[in-house]
Amino acid sequence: MSGIMLNVIGGSFGGGVSYLVVAGGGGSGGDRGGGGGAGGFRTATGFAVTSGVALTVTVGAGGIAGANQNTKGGDGNNSVFSTITSTGGGGSGAGSGGNQTGRSGGSGGGGAAPDGAGASGTSGQGNAGGLAGPAGFYAAGGGGGASAVGADFSGANSGNGGDGIASSITGSSVTYAGGGGGGGSSQGAIGGTGGAGGGGNGGHPAGTAGTANTGGGAGGNGNASPLAGNAGGSGIVILSSAVAAASTTGSPTVTTSGGNTIYTFTGNGTITF
Repeated sequence: MSGIMLNVIGGSFGGGVSYLVVAGGGGSGGDRGGGGGAGGFRTATGFAVTSGVALTVTVGAGGIAGANQNTKGGDGNNSVFSTITSTGGGGSGAGSGGNQTGRSGGSGGGGAAPDGAGASGTSGQGNAGGLAGPAGFYAAGGGGGASAVGADFSGANSGNGGDGIASSITGSSVTYAGGGGGGGSSQGAIGGTGGAGGGGNGGHPAGTAGTANTGGGAGGNGNASPLAGNAGGSGIVILSSAVAAASTTGSPTVTTSGGNTIYTFTGNGTITF
């Protein structure tokens, strides 16, 4: 799944820059909430840059947890490298107040029980969230991931989060942008498993948050006090180039692999080649 290639006339260097831009994952809604959608995932090689021009890097925060049974999970925040934007993951639905439907995003949030629909993902960045079950077991839908949709409920089982995508831009394979698992319930629904790539597990009474710097969606919680959800995982921006940068701000981690210099941003900054 790749992003666009930008051609800059004059002052660019051969080979360009490889990038991975992952947005923040979506939070989960309260009270049998679905799984949060993973942050948008974009990667490509050969992004041409102009020497001496500072390029903006923004790392999106994860979406906030739904505060109560009537509050959907918050959407993750966008991550940006220059002209490349990855869309934050969609928050999941909450189990009460007519708020069961998930929210759209890089990947879509799962529906909350009962009967909540999953939301759509963004083409080229992620996938849709899953459908929640009816009243009874109150099983929720999983959040979408970068490589797969969030699973629908199945009987008393809440949907698993969709898996993310592995990237070797750093020289080692790491998976990013997994969706969160749907929450369980006291009526016997079993929480879904988070998708590979930082998706939080759903559970009852409590699931888990998305993993930081993966763009993982939050796992949903069950219907036990305080009926809140969980937060999505923050995103990440990684750049790899055969030509070392002239300067950076924001204190990225700098490593080398295969003759390339790799810049890993977990916070906002700039880079100038």
